Amino acid sequence: MSTMQVGRPPGMGLGSAMVHALAKNWWMLLLRGVAAIIFGVLAFAWPGMTLLTLIMFYGAFALFDGVMAIIAAITGGAAASRWWLAAVGLLGIGTGLLMFMMPGLTALVLLYFIAGWAIATGALQIIGAIRLRKEIDGEWYLILGGALSVLFGVGVMMAPGAGALALLWVIGIYAVIMGVTLIGLAFRLKKLATS
Repeated sequence: MSTMQVGRPPGMGLGSAMVHALAKNWWMLLLRGVAAIIFGVLAFAWPGMTLLTLIMFYGAFALFDGVMAIIAAITGGAAASRWWLAAVGLLGIGTGLLMFMMPGLTALVLLYFIAGWAIATGALQIIGAIRLRKEIDGEWYLILGGALSVLFGVGVMMAPGAGALALLWVIGIYAVIMGVTLIGLAFRLKKLATS
């Protein structure tokens, strides 16, 4: 069972403050998960899209995900518990804006940006989950999502020259699995927020 109580006094521990902030904004994780699934489904629905189109869709997803993470960080609890959400948000916004503002970059360079964003956000999610492990049950959703992001980023960096269709399927699968894990975590946190 969780030791988290919504509405705890300001002197609560760092882990409890993080749980409180996440539980308060569970619906934002839900939106991030739904956006990831929509992106993944689009990747499967349009297998003939060009790599540049796929990267632009991914840029839109990264931008949306970053904005949602920043909103969660701003509306969350204690400032010390929100740094990793803010970092994930800034990385997502930066990656998304870069993809839209510099369309002349080669697809290979953009793929490296996507891979770097995935590795960085995955690592931050794992760090956040480790800090929450004693506070909530089901932190493995966040760890799994973070590990998938890191593996995805490493995979893209190791094989950037893979065919666009193969990369499209990998990105689509990653997005759907990431979306499912974020939705699972969101509903876990919703239970904490209402208990």
